[in-house]
Amino acid sequence: MRRRASLVLLALAVFFAAMAPTLRWYAFPRLAKIPPNQYQVTVLEAKPATLLNYSTLKSEKVDKITIIQTLKGNVEESRKIERDAGRDVVVWDSLSYVTGPDGKMVSKIPERYIFDAHTQDPVHATGEMVDGDPVRREGIEFKWPFLTEKRDYQYFDAQTRTSAPIHYKGTRTFRGLDVYYFEQTIPWTEVPMPKTMPVKGITPDVLAKTGLTRWYSTKRMFWVDPVTGAPVNGEEIHKEELRNARALMGQDTITVFAGHVKMREDYITSVVDLVKSNRLMVLLLVSYLPWTFTVLALLLLALSLWLEARSRGGRAPDADPEPTLVTAPV
Repeated sequence: MRRRASLVLLALAVFFAAMAPTLRWYAFPRLAKIPPNQYQVTVLEAKPATLLNYSTLKSEKVDKITIIQTLKGNVEESRKIERDAGRDVVVWDSLSYVTGPDGKMVSKIPERYIFDAHTQDPVHATGEMVDGDPVRREGIEFKWPFLTEKRDYQYFDAQTRTSAPIHYKGTRTFRGLDVYYFEQTIPWTEVPMPKTMPVKGITPDVLAKTGLTRWYSTKRMFWVDPVTGAPVNGEEIHKEELRNARALMGQDTITVFAGHVKMREDYITSVVDLVKSNRLMVLLLVSYLPWTFTVLALLLLALSLWLEARSRGGRAPDADPEPTLVTAPV
């Protein structure tokens, strides 16, 4: 009976020993992915800020500028692209909508970001764009990969339509989470005019005829949860200028927008709560369950060997057979 029990325990030990690496190295890369129908709104503010008043063509100090950033998963488009790509794909249609202190639109920049649902690597397909301009992204945008590493990544900048390194600057604690802090600085670069301007009748073509050029620089900062790869906080020190503006505005350079953009407090709280719940699911696959199964396998193996030893040691030694009396025939 003991020997049968030891064999059952040995079989269970082998099963759990096999399941530990299977969960980590086989199940996790296939199960951990971004859902195609994700919808998220984030509100950021710059308080105070400098903003161009288009009615006076002068830069003015304002109390607040609000940026509403929307990410919406396009399920229909992702399914179309998946058929050709042969892998799980997410299509995010995003919109960065900027309003002034009066609530009126300052600018709006739509994007379509297409990426691998598991690795967050970009997937190049028709429709990938920024403000209507086709782009070919390299690196990440909006989100880091699951199990983010302590290293630099290529990060796509929507204004310049190019990718540049975003540098790992160390581990920090943010709202009770150990996070990785990243920084990227984009030097002054000439960038396209927005397709949608705040004044009717003014288009990029009209501005181009005046000789105006738009320049941009920013320092962006992200606090990233390394388990899920989701930023729990983001900030930008953002500057935009119009140059060659003397003929139209009386001076060569005029500030369009300048300010330190930060996530609004209620949205930080919401994002942190969401990340804390999602990271538990990832940790179950990459850490908690594999380690639990490994320890359980070792305990079952030890118990199996102990029962086998008890089974062998508990047997009675074979008794010597009694001698048989043989008599010779008379």
